[in-house]
Parts: sequence; C-alpha cells; structure tokens
Amino acid sequence: MTESRTIAFPDACSKKLPLVIPERFHREPMACKDGFLLQTCGNGKVEHQSRLPKPSLKYTLILIFVIISGFCNAQSLQLTEDGYFDMPGLSVTLFHDIYPEGHQTGVTIIQHDSRVAANGDLRLEPAPGQWQPVPKVGQRKVDRQQNQVSIPCAYPNPDLNRKGFNPIIYPDLEFEYQIRVQAQGSSIIVAVDLENPLPEEWIGKVGFNLELFPGELFGKAFYMDGKAGSFPRQLNGPMMPQDDGSFEVEPLAKGQKFVIAPASDLRKMTIESFAGELELLDGRSHHNNGWFILRSAVPSGATKNAIQWRISPQLQANWRRLPVIQLSQVGYHPKQQKFAVIECDRRHQPLDLISLERVDATGTVQTVVQTKPAAWGEFLRYTYLKFDFSQIREEGLYRVRYGDQLSPLFEIGEDIYQRHVWQPVLEYFLPVQMCHMRINDRYRVWHGLCHMDDALMAEVDTIHFDGYRQGASTLTSFQPGQHVPGLNVGGWHDAGDYDLRVESQAATVRTLSLMREAFGVHYDETTVDQEARIVELHRPDGVLDILQQIEHGVLSIVGGYKSLGRLYRGIICPDLRQYVLLGDASVMTDNLIYQPKNAAVQTTGVPLLPMDDRRVFTEDNPGRELFVVACLAAANRALRNYNKPLADDCLAIASEIWDTHAENGDEKLAAAKLEAAAELFLTTEKGKYREAIIAGQSKIASQFETVGWVMSRVRQQVKDEGFQQLLANEALAFSEKLRTEIEKTPYGVWYRPYIWGSGWNIQRLGVKQYYLQQAWPELFPAEQLTDALNFILGCHPGSNTASFVSGVGRKSLLVAYGTNRADWSFIPGGSVSGTGLVRPDFPELKEWPFFWQQSEYVIGGGASNFMFMVLAAQELLKEKR
Repeated sequence: MTESRTIAFPDACSKKLPLVIPERFHREPMACKDGFLLQTCGNGKVEHQSRLPKPSLKYTLILIFVIISGFCNAQSLQLTEDGYFDMPGLSVTLFHDIYPEGHQTGVTIIQHDSRVAANGDLRLEPAPGQWQPVPKVGQRKVDRQQNQVSIPCAYPNPDLNRKGFNPIIYPDLEFEYQIRVQAQGSSIIVAVDLENPLPEEWIGKVGFNLELFPGELFGKAFYMDGKAGSFPRQLNGPMMPQDDGSFEVEPLAKGQKFVIAPASDLRKMTIESFAGELELLDGRSHHNNGWFILRSAVPSGATKNAIQWRISPQLQANWRRLPVIQLSQVGYHPKQQKFAVIECDRRHQPLDLISLERVDATGTVQTVVQTKPAAWGEFLRYTYLKFDFSQIREEGLYRVRYGDQLSPLFEIGEDIYQRHVWQPVLEYFLPVQMCHMRINDRYRVWHGLCHMDDALMAEVDTIHFDGYRQGASTLTSFQPGQHVPGLNVGGWHDAGDYDLRVESQAATVRTLSLMREAFGVHYDETTVDQEARIVELHRPDGVLDILQQIEHGVLSIVGGYKSLGRLYRGIICPDLRQYVLLGDASVMTDNLIYQPKNAAVQTTGVPLLPMDDRRVFTEDNPGRELFVVACLAAANRALRNYNKPLADDCLAIASEIWDTHAENGDEKLAAAKLEAAAELFLTTEKGKYREAIIAGQSKIASQFETVGWVMSRVRQQVKDEGFQQLLANEALAFSEKLRTEIEKTPYGVWYRPYIWGSGWNIQRLGVKQYYLQQAWPELFPAEQLTDALNFILGCHPGSNTASFVSGVGRKSLLVAYGTNRADWSFIPGGSVSGTGLVRPDFPELKEWPFFWQQSEYVIGGGASNFMFMVLAAQELLKEKR
C-alpha cells in the first residue's frame, strides 16, 4: 500500500515544492495528468480516469491557500492542545514532566519516535546527578501567535526540603530565569533569560545542559565545528582537578556547532550556539547512570538571551511510524481469549487485511485467519487496531502479519504456562535477592554472605536520603547507634538498593503464602541452608522452594519484632557511597558488628573499623503495621505444617498488633484493620474477628476496592446473609467501574499511564481479580486476569514489545535495574515496572539499565504477583470449556 504521494506545484518563486498528502485523505494513489484525475491500483496501473472540471478563479485561489497552508503545517512544528510542539517525526516538550533525577524534565526531544534528548535546563554543575540542586518550576505560558512556549524557574527549590524527601543542600545562590522555546520550521530556538546577572563566582559553573540519551549514541560519530569525534561506550578520562578539589572530565569536544550522528537518517541533529561555547561532556564522570551532556555556561553579565541555541533535528522525508504488533511473548492457552493490538501512527490508513499464520515443523507457512482489523480508536499519541483470533485452538507456532510487519513467533498450547514462565521467579529472582546468605549458582556466585552486621539503631530526628524518617524517639529501648540483634537473618533485598522495607517483605510473604494455599506449588529446585547461610541454585534439597522462601521473609519480620518490640520500618545503609553500590552486596559493609569507640578492638580482635553497619528505622504507622498483620496471618497458614514454631510466632505477633490498634475514624485505617481481621479469621476462626467484620460492613462498602478481594474469601465462613448481600452489591458496583476503566484502553486492563510504569499496579490488581472471579465469576470474567497477564508479557504500549519479566517469553527485558545493572544485565524472573509515560502522551520502555521508573525490579509488588497471576491463569483455564 502506498502511504503518501508527492505533488509538485509552483510557488511565488516558481520553485517546485513537494506536497505530502496525508494517507487519511485517500485510499488509493491518485494523480493529475493533462486535466484528468487518475486513480491507480497498488501496481501503478490506471484503473479509472475522469476529466476534472475547469475551476473558477475563486476556487482555484482557495485550493492554493489550503494546499500551501497544509504544506507549511506538515513541514513545521506546531503547538498541540497539550502545549508541546509536534510534526511528523518530531515532538518537543518543555517541563511537561518534572523528574530531573529520572532524566525526564526540561526541554525534551522525541525524534522519529525515540526520546533522544531531555533535561534541557539551567543546572549548577556540569554533570549533575541525583540529590543535587534542581530549580523550582513555574507555570507554562503558551503563545500560539509566536509559536512559543516559556516557563519561569528559580533557584533554590524550597519545596523539596519541605517534603523532607531527598533533602538537597543548596549553595548560597538565588536567581530567577525563564526558558523560552520557539519553533521555526522543523527547528527550535531555545533561549534562557535571567532576571539579573549571576555573581561572578558562579560564572563558568551555572550553565544550560541538554542531556543526550547514550543508548542510541554509543559508537556513533559527531562533528564539532567540523572536527570529527565519536561517543565512547564507556567513560574515558582524563579527569581534570578543579580549584575546589573536585574533578571534572575533560570535554569530548568544544565549539559553536555540533552535529550528532551525521550519517544517520533517523538520529542526525544539529545544535548551534549563538551565545557562548558548546561543550560536550560525558555525564558518567560522576554517576554511572549519566547521559552525554551538551552544555553552554552562562556568560558574565548576561541577562536577556544569556543562552541561545538553535536545535535542528534531521527528519526523514515523509516519515511515518511503522505499525507495531503487540501480543504475548509467551503465547496463549487454546482456551483463553487471544488478541493482538496494532499500534499505529495517527496518520495511518488501516489496511484491509490482517493475518494469523501458522508455521509448521517444515517451515511451511499457512494463513489460518485473514480478516479486516477492528478499529479501536485513539489512545495516548497513537491510533489502535485489534485482531481477535480466540477461535484458533490448534497447538503450534503462530505469527501475526499486518502489511510488511510480522510479529515474533508465539505458541498456542495446553502447557503454555507449565514451564519457563512462573518458575524463574522461584528459581532465580527470589533466591538471588535473599539477604544474609551466600547465593551460589553452579560456577557463579550472585553475591557473597552479606550484611551480617545488621543493624544499628537509626539516629533520631533523621531524614534518610531514600525517604526513611526517624522521629524524636527510637520508639524502642535501644539508643541511637546501638546494635540491635536479631536483624541479620532472612529478608530479600528490595530492588537494586539492597534495603529491606517491612511492607515489601510482608507483601512477598503474603503473596507466596496465598499461592501455596491456592495452587500448592510443588516445586523444588533450590537448596536453602539457613544454618550455613548458603543457597545453591538448581540443586533440589527435598524441601518445597516456596516454603523456604516464605520462611526466609518471615525470619526477617519476626526477628525484628522480637528484638525491637515492634516492627521495623526499614533497614538501610547510612552512607550515599554505600547506597549507590553497583556490585556484590557482601562488600557494602564489613560484616562486623560495630563496637563503641571506647572499645579497643572489634569482637574478632580486628582493629576498629568504620561505622558502616546498616541502620534500622522504626515508625508509628498503624496502617502499615496492620498490613503486616494480614501478611503474617497468611504466613501462619502456610508454615504451620513446615515450621510450626515460626508459624506460631507469626500468629502471636499478628494478634498482638491487631489488638493494640483501636478505631480512630480514619476510613483507610479501618479498612486495614478489617483486612487484617479477615486474614486472622481465616487463620483462627475466632469469633472476635468475625464480629469485627460484621460490625465494619459500612466501612467495607466504602472501601470495597481495597478490601473486597479479601472479604470475598471469608464471605462463606462468616455465615451472615446481610454481609453476603452487601458484598454482592458492592461487587456489582465495582465490576461496572472496572469494566469502564478497562474500556479506556485497547489492552483490556485498568491502565493509567504515569511516569513510572504501571506493571506492578496491574499485577497487584491481577491478584485481586483472581479472588473476585472465584467469588463472582459472572461479574469478573477470567479474561480480565488473562488480558492483564498478556499486558505484562508484551501486549502493552510502545515500540518495545518485550515481556516485563526478564527471561520470560521470546523477547523480554534483558537490561534491567537490578543489582547487576552496571553489567547491562538482568536477573531471570525479575518483573519490572514497565512502559512509562513521557508526558503528556509518549509511552516509553528504553533499553537502559538505569531507568528505575521503567525497568526496576522490586520485592513486594512485582515478581511474586506475576507468579501468582500465571498460576491463577493456569487454574482458571483448566476450568474453562
């Protein structure tokens, strides 16, 4: 199919200009010749011709005006309703996101459907990183007449300190400025105006930085003022000493005109500075997650147009984003609903046919379904089609063909979820994340024995840079800096930060316990020796892996409670240099319990070493404590026939905490206590928990979205008709809301795009959907859960259609934000947050190991919930006819 055509017409200067007629205005190629309108088929053969009527002068002038206006708009950046610049192949936003530490703010450039530059803003350092000063951003002003967007900013930003999260130390410098971005054709002019000149001591330090995404530049060339260079794969020196004792990397190039990737049709970009010199820096000089940075320092005495750049991305003629076929990278069970989503450029004219092809063992390709794709509509910045092939149940290998686009091969099979899907979570991810153990994997050691010196009581009146707070008291008998025993056992490292958050530990314990209860999970691939503190992957030891993992998580929670007399909030290293560790967890601390300074030696006889032990934080947070109660109650049921003393500890702690929290009028707190009561009732069948549930019916009704899935599991045991009717009514209301939300996207899931990927939220809801489906199958069809699973496995927005679960599916995310991210690697079974949103409408999942908002693994909301969903789908499909 021809997507566009070019017509030549004379302009005022008698030049020939190309006119691209958007595809939506025609189905077949047309041309005009000798006064005839010709309509052709795909091979160029004329099918029909008709004589054009001779137009009047009035209509001729109108036609010329419309054509010229359309041509000018198609070839230049125009402001959208959302206040950003857009044209085919190029979008430019200005502070639509304010997330500088995630490389997502300021001037942002999307070229040929890839975000190539971001964080265009004034910064106080040549190569800033996380926890460094950022400005306060004002309200965007859009001037459509001038085709310009501007935004006021100021240093310092007091809002960050008021929030008490990642407090940043600002230097003694205050100034206001404005960034203006004006479109001129397919170029933009970026200008920075200062209210007043900078103090002289800040000249050469404050500058306008534009960060260039490294992942698509490694190995590519550039020109600076005609001198060639290349973007290095790794940071290379020299590092230059500064007057203040710090070091900065020597620029890769300096000049006035910078050309990126001159040989690339898709990535070439020219940047010129009209005020000051350009410097190309390697932002990885201080931070492994840095980007390449193009920078101009603010000159002395400058105010108006202190910085002025022209940025001219090269655009491929008649560029149009190719359709992207999105489907499960694992495949489908014969009985499940099966559909592919085709994500298209908004100018795309849908093709008449889409096909499902079967590939047999000889390589022969057979078309088994051929039909017209169903138009779904617009979502984000694309238009969507859907292709349902649920009627195909024959096992085998398949692929979807749409025009010239082919999907990866996928399977349809009865055993699709029985191997290689949920198993990597239990075989790899959870064991690799285990703290206080050495993790062996044949020749490999994932990490050595770690954090055996856990933990010292956190200092009071402390706000940790990762958000933990310790108030005016330790809330325990321990003094700040005092060693707390019983914490160097159990637990999983949370994400790539190595900390232990109690809610993450508890959530993982609960999900594993519910899996054990609902699906059995008879699987043994790992040896876990708690006494020797050694884990051996791929070495069965005769004990179910899921029980050993539940036990490991519970050991951390119970050990903390027994020592502190309360739950810990979190255990984390105190020093930023430790926190950013990329490597083996065993080297974060010396594994030796810190002794007071008046002691001559450590307990081992080794001379006194640094106070590098992790800190344990506590808090007064009834809601979080009651959440842990629910988790421990579930763990009791899972462990009672495996480790009864530990199971008894779980129940004793859960009961004690539940009894201490009284109603205070807070609806969310009331819901947390009712959720805990339901789990405790399932565990003990005690009347007081049933009575609390009956008495809390009004709160259950108002918080059904939160607690309905738990109440669905006790509705029969409570044996109260009024309670059952209330749940049925609320389930109906929630099912209608869920259906409404699901219909807002083409993917069949409740999906609200945000800066952070929504994969974890979709997985959490997937766990709840299983129990709601079990209770009210007529309201919550199984397809809601399997569609959510398909979303995680590849049927999601954006050009990167990888499975969110590393090592699962034919294409999966193999560069992720895990503990081995510095190696551009992955941990099998780790589930990332997934496709994020570059506001206002660009879905993105880059191959970049340092995007925590897209590719971070976590304990609690990720892998264990994915594992649950797969097992749940397998169970539901067994029952389906």
